[in-house]
Amino acid sequence: RWWIEELKVMKDHIHMIVQLQANISISEAVRYLKGGSSKKLRKEFPEIKEFLWGKSFWADGYFAETVGKVNYEVIKTYIKENKEIMPQEEV
Repeated sequence: RWWIEELKVMKDHIHMIVQLQANISISEAVRYLKGGSSKKLRKEFPEIKEFLWGKSFWADGYFAETVGKVNYEVIKTYIKENKEIMPQEEV
């Protein structure tokens, strides 16, 4: 009973707004999201193993913040409109 309300996959990180049940801690939710997605990706793309450093698919850290109704729309807009700045190729 979780809802991913907004999601943006970037080159080296992911932004998302997730609505959780009150009995799930943020750290537990992150563990489920990172562990489950790692397991699924490794199964679907076994060749990815050669590109990993060590056994971990995801980095150890994460940033999480709770959101009140006032800031919700601001954060949702930021995630939707955020564009990754790609380095320009040298000519």
